Amino acid sequence: MIAEAADTRTQVADPMVPTLYRVERMRRDTLDTFSIDIVPANGEAPPPFAPGQFNMLYAFGVGEVPISISCDPANGNPIVHTTRAVGAVTQALSKLRPGDLLGVRGPFGTSWPVEAAKNKDVVMVTGGIGLPPLRPAMYRILAQRAQYGKVVLLYGARTPADMLYRKQLERWRSQLDLDVFVTVDRATGQWRGNVGVVTKLIPRAPFDPHNTIAMVCGPETMMRYSAAELEKRGVPTKQIFMSMERNMKCAVKLCGHCQFGPHFVCHDGPVFCYDDIHNLVEKWEV
Repeated sequence: MIAEAADTRTQVADPMVPTLYRVERMRRDTLDTFSIDIVPANGEAPPPFAPGQFNMLYAFGVGEVPISISCDPANGNPIVHTTRAVGAVTQALSKLRPGDLLGVRGPFGTSWPVEAAKNKDVVMVTGGIGLPPLRPAMYRILAQRAQYGKVVLLYGARTPADMLYRKQLERWRSQLDLDVFVTVDRATGQWRGNVGVVTKLIPRAPFDPHNTIAMVCGPETMMRYSAAELEKRGVPTKQIFMSMERNMKCAVKLCGHCQFGPHFVCHDGPVFCYDDIHNLVEKWEV
């Protein structure tokens, strides 16, 4: 059976009403990227989430923004979000400190097909800020490692200083049952690893293309070329999945900001099977 993106949308009483959360920890990952650990202000446990889902984070007086959850689904308290401070809302979130409050709606969206990938090889292709949305899937797969074939992570960053979760990448790379390949666009300092775009890693990655589920997350141009390289290796389009994290405002298919052809990314995604959207992805104006 061909794998499909899992529909794991969480039903809540009123999805437009935010819940009050408190910042438990804030840390700077790179020069422009940060991770924020949050817990419900009422002391209750956060709702469960599936790998690939996102929350809407609301900075009071500024606005809200969709950010994928990036922690272990089996240990989601606190909830962790990693994002880049590039706009008004994320800039405001980056200035929060432990004890500060913010609003949270979610989790929303479809998830990575980690269950459908069992008994298959798994290859994750990601660049830059695309790693956080994939990290929960990696946690889930490693927790059930015996149920999967080869597990391969291909990660690209702009420079060595822009790499996310570097210590965790080093731990994963040291595991004998996990293949991690990292590349940078521009080598600096003492970097002696791969140099070039992440798509260059796909032709030599160790996986069986006919029995592989591919999960791709990153800039749309990177995902487009990654899908093309995966197809060249022989991975069917029905076995390639990508997260189309576009500009979402409401998360409930109301405002239309994230309309993607006939789809609404916040409701029908963000994880899509490439076979369902490749005609749209290949059109620059969509």
